[in-house]
Amino acid sequence: MTSAVPSPRTDAGTASSETAAARNGRRSLAAALLFGAVGAAVALLSSRQEWASGSATVPGGSFPLAAKGSDVTGVPAALAIVGLAALVAVFAVRRAGRTLVAGLLALSGAGAVVAAVLGAGDSAALDEKAAEVSGNTAATIGSLGHTVWPYVGAAGGALILLAGLLALRYGRSWPSMGGRYERDGTPRPRKAARPVDPERPEELWKALDRGEDPTHEA
Repeated sequence: MTSAVPSPRTDAGTASSETAAARNGRRSLAAALLFGAVGAAVALLSSRQEWASGSATVPGGSFPLAAKGSDVTGVPAALAIVGLAALVAVFAVRRAGRTLVAGLLALSGAGAVVAAVLGAGDSAALDEKAAEVSGNTAATIGSLGHTVWPYVGAAGGALILLAGLLALRYGRSWPSMGGRYERDGTPRPRKAARPVDPERPEELWKALDRGEDPTHEA
């Protein structure tokens, strides 16, 4: 004979999955903050370093020239700043707005990578400097050489891109600034009515207007 009493329900599986989700959310948040901040710092640092060098032919010999990352292209540094701002803005918005900002963060990183890689072989900045020092607008740079800094800047952009991808994947579970001050939709508790003083007629009339029974004693 089988028992009709249902077996007790357990929420252990649900609690375990919620704990795992919360743990993943905290880890992804910490990783995104780290990747985004470090990536922006690396991209900005790279733009201030020497990316290319060479020499220009001038009367009496050759003149050595060098170009910083900011001389070659200002895109990686600009996108690093945009990405850093987007990383902060992720916590100021919610729902669809957070997804849009996370997408901007990822695009900023991707753009910084592409711009840095394209700038690694660019000689336009040095050609302009060669034309200036030689006084010949048709002059070009000779003995062209490049450093590793453009690829360091690309690595910084890749970290920003990774932060954006983490925000797109896990951003909905991250907390938001000011969230503690937002209403959650639950009704506010009603304040307890002050006892009516039967010796004050105006309070009796106010109680009647509110639909209360002034003669009822709690």
